[in-house]
Amino acid sequence: MAEQQRNQSGPARKPARRKRRRRSSGAKAAAAVLYVIVVIGAAAVLATLGWTWANDLLALNKESAAIRITISEDYFYQMEQKNEDGITELVTRADMDKITLQLKEAGVIEHEFLFKLFSWFSSADTKIVEGTYELDTNMDYRALVANMSSKSATRQTVNVTIPEGYNIDQIFQLLEENEVSTVEKLRDTAANYPYKWEFLQDIPLGDYHRLEGYLFPDTYTFYTGHDPVYALNTILNQFHQKMKEFYDVFGTEECPYTLHEVVIMASLIEKETDGYDHATIASVLYNRLQNPEKETAGFLQIDATLVYINGGRAPTALDKAINSPYNTYLYKGLPAGPISNPGMESLYAAIAPKTTKYYYYVLNPETMRHEFTKSYAEHQKLVNKYADQ
Repeated sequence: MAEQQRNQSGPARKPARRKRRRRSSGAKAAAAVLYVIVVIGAAAVLATLGWTWANDLLALNKESAAIRITISEDYFYQMEQKNEDGITELVTRADMDKITLQLKEAGVIEHEFLFKLFSWFSSADTKIVEGTYELDTNMDYRALVANMSSKSATRQTVNVTIPEGYNIDQIFQLLEENEVSTVEKLRDTAANYPYKWEFLQDIPLGDYHRLEGYLFPDTYTFYTGHDPVYALNTILNQFHQKMKEFYDVFGTEECPYTLHEVVIMASLIEKETDGYDHATIASVLYNRLQNPEKETAGFLQIDATLVYINGGRAPTALDKAINSPYNTYLYKGLPAGPISNPGMESLYAAIAPKTTKYYYYVLNPETMRHEFTKSYAEHQKLVNKYADQ
């Protein structure tokens, strides 16, 4: 029955199929054209970007313009790193974000990310050092990094003249003002760097005044942002060059004093001389040291030592009571160390003083020259005389 019913209903129908819509040849062509346009457009964009980047990277088609760049201390940071021996040490790196931003703002580069990428590949953060540099907008990336390194020919220099008689604080301040280094860095280096000069070996580390007396007054050429170790070594080397011919003289009959004692004496002479009487001043000071039975009783009584310990003020009677090994009114003999950095005339006078019988001197306010006397009574007469003028 069921079979009869199936026969009556006719053959079973197959499911209807959806007819595919065939793209017209015109649509296919439009899609192909669009694809080509996208590819060509992308290629054009990439080519344009590539050309732009190449122009910046290689400094192509750039007009030349001089740009002065200063890489200061705050452009650097320290990080821990293991050396070849596996020992962890602090290393200094340049902050490329700050440097890149400055170059961008100055118009030296156009694409910050590209310069940072180049810097990463070239390890620029290990090559760039503190200083002021004369760059040019037509320098490529490699030249920019090279010209901000320690061996740069464009690194700016400054001539600094250290006057005779400046103390170490005045010298460090002068170097900071001329952008050679900072007072803080110079003090730390002077106190703690183990210079190999023989004349420093008996002076302990820890106090920056250990270099007092050995920073020879002269005119020097430094880099701006100079490494303080090398900057100070340049000055110490000049002291060595000036004094090396006398090294064999110290501790002999010709000069019975050590080099350090001579430097201390020269520093006193430098502060006391009127500019023309170095050797005579030296004779007075040595006479006081060598003849303690005189009225001075071995006390040098140098006002300049009071100025050294009172912060640079004009000395007063109260300063004579300051308890300091530099106080030549309170303690006999030489002060604990040099009080200034003497020039060659004072150093030579300390090595070879005149032979005199003078123990006192006073400055004539009219001539601005010292007058010397053998006795305290004679000295006091001159003091009273000039006090009324």
